[in-house]
Amino acid sequence: MKLVMAIIKPFKLDEVREALTPLGIQGLTVSEVKGFGRQKGQTEIYRGAEYVVNFLPKVKLEVAVNDDMVDRVVEAIQTAANTGKIGDGKIFVLDLQKAVRIRTGEADLEAL
Repeated sequence: MKLVMAIIKPFKLDEVREALTPLGIQGLTVSEVKGFGRQKGQTEIYRGAEYVVNFLPKVKLEVAVNDDMVDRVVEAIQTAANTGKIGDGKIFVLDLQKAVRIRTGEADLEAL
């Protein structure tokens, strides 16, 4: 099992969810986060004053998947979240050692 974690632009969330649904993804976790990458924030103008926003709003998705689904899930996220502009985000794939459904006690793939 793998945990696919993606940091994307907030307005791309619905497109990514719609891209994952046909793959059979039945659940995902979404968190509102802030961060920066190569763009190192951005300059904004508010009431005529210029200021720097160091941390940009992003959305973090976490999806637990079977090993054979990883490439399709990563490709779906990458395609749906892509704007072609700086700050599109990153996708990370981590090993997931165990998953347990609290209600039933089902473990690993059955818990997904």
